[in-house]
Amino acid sequence: MGRRDEKLYLPSSGHRDNGCRCAGSGTTAIENPPDRIFNCFLRFALAARIDAFRQGLRELGNLEGKNVVIEWRSAEGKPDRVPALAAELVRLKVAILVTGGPQSTRPAKEATSTIPIVMAFDNDPIGNGFVASLARPGGNITGLSTLAPELNGKQLELLKEIVPRLSLVAILGDSTIPGNMQALKEAELAAGALAVKIRYLDIQNPKDIDSVFRAASKERADAVLVLTSPVFNPYRAETAGFAVKHRLPTIYSTPEFVKDGGLMSYSMSFTDLYRRAAMYVAKILKGAKAADLPVEQPTKFELVINLKTAKQIGLTIPPSVLARADKVIK
Repeated sequence: MGRRDEKLYLPSSGHRDNGCRCAGSGTTAIENPPDRIFNCFLRFALAARIDAFRQGLRELGNLEGKNVVIEWRSAEGKPDRVPALAAELVRLKVAILVTGGPQSTRPAKEATSTIPIVMAFDNDPIGNGFVASLARPGGNITGLSTLAPELNGKQLELLKEIVPRLSLVAILGDSTIPGNMQALKEAELAAGALAVKIRYLDIQNPKDIDSVFRAASKERADAVLVLTSPVFNPYRAETAGFAVKHRLPTIYSTPEFVKDGGLMSYSMSFTDLYRRAAMYVAKILKGAKAADLPVEQPTKFELVINLKTAKQIGLTIPPSVLARADKVIK
C-alpha cells in the first residue's frame, strides 16, 4: 500500500510576543510524507512548551519529519481568525487537533465533533462544556486540565511569606472565565486561615489593566494575585510593568509573566502538560478514542522568582522562599 501524500498543520492565533520559532504562515515540504500524521492547533505557541511537546512525541517514537509532519500557521495576533483556521483544518480531514487553552479548544469544538481534540491545558473543561466528566469525557475532546483551585491558596501563602505584614490582597480576574469564581472562593478560604483580607477586582478588557492596578493601590492593597485570564495573557510585559509602577508585589499563574518582568509565579508546569499532551496523541494514533481517555490533572508545580523586579519595588525575598524556587531570574 503506498504512502498517503498528506501533511500536518498547526495554526496559532499568533500571540504578538510569541517566542516560538515555528509560528508563522509558511509551509514546509517533506519528501516521502509519513503514513500517519496528526494535526495540532494551538492558540499561541511558546517555544519552551512546543519543545516539550516535541520531546514528548520523540519519547513515544513519533519522529518529526519521519512519521510525524508538523506545519505551523498563525492568525497573526487576531483571535477572530482562529475559527476560520479550525474550519480549514477540518476540511483538510486532519487526524488530530491539539489545542492550547479554551480560546482555541472552543473554535476547534465548533468546527468538528468527530476529529479527536487533545487539550494541552484547560482551566475548567467541564465548566467550558468540553467534556462530560474528567473520568469519561464522552465526546471527541480529552487532554489536560489545569483546574486546581487550591493553587491560589498556596499563592497567598507565598505572598504572606514575602510580605510579612500582609493584610489586604487584591485579586484580579475575569468573572466570565469558568473556574475563576471557584478559584476565588478557595482563595477566600485560604485568606481566612492567614488572617488576610481579599478585595476582588473584575477586569474584562485589556485597556483596564492599568486601572485595576491603580484601584488596588488606591485601596492600599499590600499585594496582588492575578488569576488566569486571556485579558492579561497577551499583555504580560504591560501587566508586569503596571505592577512595578504601583509598587505592588504581584504573583501570577504562569511563569511567562515572570520572564516578562513579573515578580513571581507559582503554577503547574505548563511544559510538563505539553509533554503529557503528546501521550494522548500517541494513544489516539494507536487507535484509542478521546471519549475513553480520562482528562488528567497537573502533577508538577513550579515557583519562579524575578529578583530584578523585587529590587525595583524595594522588596527583599526571604532566603527560605528563594531556596524553594525552581528558577530565579537575577
